[in-house]
Amino acid sequence: MRTAIAFDVYGTLVNPLAMASHLRSSVGDLADRFAELWRTKQLEYSFRRGLMRAYQPFSVCTWEALLYTEKAFEIVLAEESRTMLMQHYKQLAPFPDAQPGLTSLKGDGHLLAAFSNGEAAAVREVLENAELLSRFDDVISADEVRTFKPDPTIYAHALRRLGQDANVTWLVSSNPFDLIGAKTAGWRAAWIKRDPRAVFDPWGVEVDLVVSGLDQLARQL
Repeated sequence: MRTAIAFDVYGTLVNPLAMASHLRSSVGDLADRFAELWRTKQLEYSFRRGLMRAYQPFSVCTWEALLYTEKAFEIVLAEESRTMLMQHYKQLAPFPDAQPGLTSLKGDGHLLAAFSNGEAAAVREVLENAELLSRFDDVISADEVRTFKPDPTIYAHALRRLGQDANVTWLVSSNPFDLIGAKTAGWRAAWIKRDPRAVFDPWGVEVDLVVSGLDQLARQL
């Protein structure tokens, strides 16, 4: 049986903070901070909706987080600008190590799945625009079970889709909350720690592997 590896998408394969380049013409020097807060609130809204059992798709969380960030910085973007930013969110730049890393793992014969809080169609579009979609055997979305990572329901759903047992399935992510969710569900986990200053949550949960990029992952596995 092939090793199954599920990859988080936003923050692991493509970079949400790259939205700063599209924001600069509208918000100037605030672009980096705006992109960071937008991403933070996007995740917060998904967590809150998951806990409340008040599901709305990830794209709604992204839209509402954009509106919040405008208010936080006392900026009012034109409706056309908001629409354009949401379109750019489907064209996020891949991290430089994503394509060589996935290509190497695919060549080794592993079963690869994109595994995201985003809706499947949106995730496919993001990966297609980043020239990564062809590396994957499947795209698995939290939208299919109407909740968000790190809800255990999602990890169980992914295992059913992959036809794998948890203890032989890997999650690869840059997001500690996702890795802790997977480990708690019995998976193996690899942390992509691109920023050496990044801190893993001190919950007493240890990942199986830490690498600085996806291009190192094939060698380690």
